[in-house]
Amino acid sequence: MRLQKYLAQAGVASRRRAEELIRAGRVKVNGETVIAMGFKVEPGRDVVEVDGKKVELRPQKVYYLLYKPAGYVSTARDPQGRPKVIDLLHGVKERVYPVGRLDYATEGLLLLTNDGDLTLRLTHPRYGVPKTYEALVEGIPDVQDLCRLTKGVKLEDGWTSPAEVKLLWARRGKALLELTLREGRKREVRRMCAAVGHPVIKLKRTKIAFLTLEGLKPGEYRELTKEEVEHLYRLTGLKES
Repeated sequence: MRLQKYLAQAGVASRRRAEELIRAGRVKVNGETVIAMGFKVEPGRDVVEVDGKKVELRPQKVYYLLYKPAGYVSTARDPQGRPKVIDLLHGVKERVYPVGRLDYATEGLLLLTNDGDLTLRLTHPRYGVPKTYEALVEGIPDVQDLCRLTKGVKLEDGWTSPAEVKLLWARRGKALLELTLREGRKREVRRMCAAVGHPVIKLKRTKIAFLTLEGLKPGEYRELTKEEVEHLYRLTGLKES
């Protein structure tokens, strides 16, 4: 990697400004001053300093959208040795972590990234990022049941926040509900539905904010576009560094 590119990616300065620092003799590599523009360094091996201060390369931020199948855990490690969502990211070299969790039996949209700031904003209830689920439930909820889900349900850890709830279809003693929540409690959808007398048979997350599973099959993933990442930053009030 060229030295000026290394300095730019490390956040020291723009590429042009980095070239000026090199020309001015303010940059050292392994203790030696470097003024050549074409000088190459090996990240992780060479020691780069600017004005006597060590400069380390920032890990590149990456963002992936995964269609999580049921039967996978949303953790980087599992003491029980069950399949992990990380195992599905074939070819991804960076160390990434799930943004929130989907439980073992739940399928659907899961984001994975190494961007800690964005992860916090997407998962903290304070920022109210909507997550949409489809829940196949036992029985057919009536108007009162739907109203309870919409206004909030009392669980063992307190009342849930208001939710958007739609009855998509009902037949043969089962119903498909669409629920949009803005908080992220553990197993919240399952507990809400059980609390109104309609336990979940199957659960799938279909959206996070504007992101959907379009074009993906269970177990497949894609990288977010630059525009999608910028949209998430605006949505959560983050400034790009």
